[in-house]
Amino acid sequence: MPALHRILVASALLGLCALRAAADPASFDVRAFGAKGDGIANDAAAINQAIEAAGRAGGGTVEFFAGAYLAGSIHLRSNVALHLGPGSSIVASSADGDYDPPEPNAWGDTLHYQDGGHSHWHDSLIWGEDLANVSITGPGRIFGKGLSRGWGGEKVVQKVGNKAIALKNCRNVILRDFTIEHGGWFGILATGVDNLTIDGLKIDTNRDGMDIDCCHNVRVSNCSVNSPYDDGICLKSSFGLGQFRSTENVTISDCLVCGYDEGSLLDGSRTHTEERVHAPTGRIKFGTESNGGFRAVTITNCVFECCRGLALETVDGALLEDVTVSNLAMRRIFSSPIFLRLGARMRGPAGTPVGRLHGVIISNVVAEDVEGGQAILVLGLAGHPVEDVTLDNIRIEFEGGGTAAQAARAVPEMERDYPEPGSFGTTPSWGLYARHAGNLVVHDVVLGAKARDLRPSVTLDDVRGAEFEHASMPPSAGAKTFDLRSVEEFYAQSCRGVPDTQRAASLPDEQL
Repeated sequence: MPALHRILVASALLGLCALRAAADPASFDVRAFGAKGDGIANDAAAINQAIEAAGRAGGGTVEFFAGAYLAGSIHLRSNVALHLGPGSSIVASSADGDYDPPEPNAWGDTLHYQDGGHSHWHDSLIWGEDLANVSITGPGRIFGKGLSRGWGGEKVVQKVGNKAIALKNCRNVILRDFTIEHGGWFGILATGVDNLTIDGLKIDTNRDGMDIDCCHNVRVSNCSVNSPYDDGICLKSSFGLGQFRSTENVTISDCLVCGYDEGSLLDGSRTHTEERVHAPTGRIKFGTESNGGFRAVTITNCVFECCRGLALETVDGALLEDVTVSNLAMRRIFSSPIFLRLGARMRGPAGTPVGRLHGVIISNVVAEDVEGGQAILVLGLAGHPVEDVTLDNIRIEFEGGGTAAQAARAVPEMERDYPEPGSFGTTPSWGLYARHAGNLVVHDVVLGAKARDLRPSVTLDDVRGAEFEHASMPPSAGAKTFDLRSVEEFYAQSCRGVPDTQRAASLPDEQL
């Protein structure tokens, strides 16, 4: 009787599938092409057959009903949507040979202009190249169980895939309402993708959540990204396509980025085991791959939790300009809460000039429990200042506890190094440290240190044009508010504890 019952249920399901197919000829059920969905059989061939059938029909939706669909490389096609229904998972195989090999790329394999992960797309669980009108929708899951997390300088051919989703030179792409768990080197790598919508995703992963590289017209919204070991939402402009191509016209809104233990966002526990990850990453960042530039980017209404702070970096010759950041709430931040860096690593074609970082407005930011001994950092290069930066309506609570010896510390330039804020060490001021900068405006900013700190609140070094108005950055007893080192055109008005001051030029070392 139980066996007969199972047969009747299976027959009913097949009948429903047949009725659905008859009612919706543009729907392609992967089970009708031989997919088992049992988590044991490799369903990649059946899935790819369903996608090919949808493509030959001129377009359609490839359906994944409840089940675990084990697979290696899945090939997207133009005008085809993948719909991951409730209870469905695409599970990345860990078997050798189940993935397409990484395609050759001289810009990465020979010239090393970017990391290996940014040089290849085919060695992925789901990938597409030169496509249009593609979508992946949920509420199902992509589980990168067998994916490699890769390493920063990896150039060797891998036996398994290392990205959950990889897209190259595509347009009109929608990724919406699904989950990526344990996504490998990149949960999503989108390179040269125009008109890209990423909405309503939950990503809980072991390296980068999503990398948006050389893309135009991008909307990222309503996403939650937990990535303790690397960046959460990352904009890049690499040379992976063999050309200088910017990332521009981007909005990132209403997102959470965090660095809790992997898996603990999805299970709701949001734990942080300090022995495993003392200073998790999990942030929003521009760079480090930065050849083509970043233009016209807006970040708003985002939460940073148990991770590093906002990082805007250009170190490979890119122009970073016209960026607005607003309405950020940060809690338990493990390094500089705001990091702006113009460097000269110059990983790219010979003769590329040093880039430029200017035209950035950061406003309406609240941060508490900022650890690590680092201030807000605005760092340019001698002769190449970071320019036209405005910090407005910002409230940050720092850990404090700095010493007089740290106040006297010389911060290394490290112009050719990887631009990680932690590499600069404890800063000689606890609230703001700006070096090689111009036209810096600080308005309605309240900074505080929880513990007594013998460093000054603000250090300005080689800065031309600095305006502080309605700023409260009270120093501890025995310390100063401002440490000015070779500063021109300094202006302070209505700043707590400091008389209104206007200087055409400071002394080589002056404190207020």
